[in-house]
Amino acid sequence: MARIFFNGQAMVGGPFHHSVADYLIGPVRTAPGYRFFSIRDVCPGLHPDPAADTAIDGELYDVPLEHLRDVILPGEPRELELGIITLADGSPCLSMLLARGELDRGVHQEITKHAGWRPYLATLGRTA
Repeated sequence: MARIFFNGQAMVGGPFHHSVADYLIGPVRTAPGYRFFSIRDVCPGLHPDPAADTAIDGELYDVPLEHLRDVILPGEPRELELGIITLADGSPCLSMLLARGELDRGVHQEITKHAGWRPYLATLGRTA
């Protein structure tokens, strides 16, 4: 099993939640130190930044490694990659991060001030 933080479309109410619903542990936040970006308003991407004081809302799941490999990772956009983050309680876990080089492209809107995908979607008149 692998603990993984989801902060976008796989969360409760999102279009991909059905693929991970059985593995939900509950809501959590990251530790401070992350920036948050919208990828085409389709999904979010976390970016570690020690200078950032923002914690990001999400949900923690405990998924079988095979499920992660066979179901979750193949459906992730190319702009994201699997990485390790720190949760508010100080524990590490997996998460999808903005892929190396993506920040340099300058095409993703920073949404850090919203501290979560759902609050950002609300500004667009959408729900997760």
